[in-house]
Amino acid sequence: MQLNKMIDHTKLGASINKEQIDKLIGEAKEFDFKSVCVNPVWVKYAKHQLKKTDVLVCTVIGFPHGTHQPQVKAFEAEVAVKDGADELDMVINVNALKSKDYHTILAEIKGVVAKGEGRTVKVILETCYLTPEEIVKASELAVEAGAHFVKTSTGFGASGAKIEDVQLMKKTVGNRAEVKASGGVRTYEDAVKMVEAGATRIGTSNGVDIVQKGRTTNDTNTSY
Repeated sequence: MQLNKMIDHTKLGASINKEQIDKLIGEAKEFDFKSVCVNPVWVKYAKHQLKKTDVLVCTVIGFPHGTHQPQVKAFEAEVAVKDGADELDMVINVNALKSKDYHTILAEIKGVVAKGEGRTVKVILETCYLTPEEIVKASELAVEAGAHFVKTSTGFGASGAKIEDVQLMKKTVGNRAEVKASGGVRTYEDAVKMVEAGATRIGTSNGVDIVQKGRTTNDTNTSY
């Protein structure tokens, strides 16, 4: 597997500065990651800095709690696309899911998918707060609404990606969508386990360490 092209090299948070974004972008260029994942305020800058590469720009919608109204998430997506985002990772309204308000979940995902205009949309379930039954239901709703991925976590919840959750998500969506494992994926071994569980994308801030370890592993099927 070409692990570097599965990695969304991520820098999210409340106190990220330009120097950190420049470092993220430089690493993404050097290691040829699939994307950089940044807060919406950095999308336009990242897109400009990466314009001569094949590294995509991913941003987050409704982040980190998912409690924005559906129309607000759709507007966020619209602005992100105008700024140059290639991929949109949106957080579902866990409150609505817990209340079995599936209409709201469908509406918010459909709204982001529509504003994405064909761009990849990944739906963050925040699995640490969900029962297995809720993970299945949320995954089904994401597929029904036209999303391209279901994603485990924001990285800001009570816990991150778990092998059993990735397996359940993959079992649920089958070939109708892909799975992104994110949150707590810090080592090469973590990343490989997530891929073996069914993930085709990894969200991590430790992408450099992961691919460097991959270069030295005895696993001849892994390339950087």
